[in-house]
Amino acid sequence: MNPPASSTHVSPLRWDGRSLFLLDQRLLPREEVWIECRTASEVTEAIRTMVVRGAPAIGVSAAFGMAMAAQHGDDLHAAGEELRQARPTAVNLAWAIDRMLRVHAEGTGDLTIEAQHILTEDVAANRRMGEYGAQLLGARSTVLTHCNAGALATGGYGTALGVIRAAVEAGKHVAVFADETRPYLQGARLTAWELQRDGIDVTLITDSMSGHFFQQGTFDAVIVGADRIAANGDAANKIGTYLKGLAAKDNSVPFYVALPHSTIDWGLAEGRDIPIEERSADEVLIMSGRTKDGKVVQVEIAAPGSPARNDAFDVTPARLITGLITERGVCPASRDGLRSLYPERG
Repeated sequence: MNPPASSTHVSPLRWDGRSLFLLDQRLLPREEVWIECRTASEVTEAIRTMVVRGAPAIGVSAAFGMAMAAQHGDDLHAAGEELRQARPTAVNLAWAIDRMLRVHAEGTGDLTIEAQHILTEDVAANRRMGEYGAQLLGARSTVLTHCNAGALATGGYGTALGVIRAAVEAGKHVAVFADETRPYLQGARLTAWELQRDGIDVTLITDSMSGHFFQQGTFDAVIVGADRIAANGDAANKIGTYLKGLAAKDNSVPFYVALPHSTIDWGLAEGRDIPIEERSADEVLIMSGRTKDGKVVQVEIAAPGSPARNDAFDVTPARLITGLITERGVCPASRDGLRSLYPERG
């Protein structure tokens, strides 16, 4: 089904007042298919199965799920709990649900309008953090990124890729190296696709190549997104990010994490307390693709009966992070650094 028209050139979601349309990110870059969600349960399933992914985009989608529950007269607390369980690591999910429940309890606004506010605020925050982050890059820079923290992972524009977009818009030349990001290949399928659409210089590498390029002096910076930041600055992001942080530290390359305030979990003291999602082992054992004639194929890539683990995230400790790029500015990855930008959090 075709989604309603939108003025944004890349967006993972669109709202027509009654239904939420989600761009099925499992099929990109080969197909652009939109899934219509009419209920909070359908949004839950879309989040769980990664039709939509990326912490901010998950939060925005959940907000519209809550709005639809309100429109249908459903139990909002039950809808919120169902949505909350869809994926455990991205704190934006719970943040958006709690905000919608608070507005409902206070009787201070229409939930449909509130969901639209959350979407608008996310895009605006991305653009502001992009402007702050762009100042960290020189006139010519080569940046490594891991996973997808672009428009597809947010309400639009992107966090890590938003920084790159803002730098390019400011007239800087930014070359991007994108890790493929096994096992779900968000870097290969999504990041490279987004940057190519924008005409931004992008080179795809396997996850295991980056150490070599660090040693060759290729990278001027690493910029990634996050699914949750603990109060001390530890950052949970797609599995493999921690290794990039180690390699960056060993080669004196600045390592930045770009995030909106909704990704900060003030209630978690340290990254070791962040819940880590474990997904199906099939994502590790099976590769999906297409033949030249367009036939979808799945290929088992491991020895028959091989056990596998598929923890979807790891935690990069604050000591490896040069700075956190937020919509309020750039700060050290520490409690004091975060509080300097968000003094209202005490």
